[in-house]
Amino acid sequence: MEKSILLIGLGRFGTYVARELSKRGHQVLAMDQNEERVNAVLPFVTSAQIGDSTNREFLQTLGVRNFDSCIVAIGDDFQSSLETTYLLHELGAKQIVARAAAEIQEKFLLQSGANEVVFPEKQLAAWTAIRCSSDSILDYLELGDGYSVYEVLVPTAWDGKTIAQIDVRKKYGITILGLKQNGILHLNVPPDTVLSVEASVLVLGQEKAVCKCFRV
Repeated sequence: MEKSILLIGLGRFGTYVARELSKRGHQVLAMDQNEERVNAVLPFVTSAQIGDSTNREFLQTLGVRNFDSCIVAIGDDFQSSLETTYLLHELGAKQIVARAAAEIQEKFLLQSGANEVVFPEKQLAAWTAIRCSSDSILDYLELGDGYSVYEVLVPTAWDGKTIAQIDVRKKYGITILGLKQNGILHLNVPPDTVLSVEASVLVLGQEKAVCKCFRV
């Protein structure tokens, strides 16, 4: 579903977000105080403006209530990020997603009206650490509350066995969500599905359980 997004802050992170949103067909109004940054994103966003997001009158002219989501991607000035988040909340923004560099910043951003806080550097660091900790882990997505989704190569001990036979849900509390073979992802994986070392599985579970199951 196409959404309208107000993106504030066009550093490296903000620019990447703008590109990804545009690729997915969303309407993006991007803004930054730096003219060069604004001009750089003009080719792939719906519109872009130069302005100060800590200026209440300027934000009012953007009609923040009309956007499905407002993203505060300011990374080099936390005070501006905090003020911007507060003003968006005051002006009635439907959803505010703010960037943080530290957990203490998350607390203040949430208190200022952010609905959600993201940690690009922290999340990338976690992904890199998990991905590089074992040759069997191909991908990783943190869901929160201690749970993550992993794409893991099928262990040799599972080769030729069915999902019911390995019974990882009972043994480790892990759920197999899908099977990826020959580049094709199959999400319908009944208990009698036979596993092969040439495939990978998508599993949902807590990190300790997954590491124990796959001996990472």
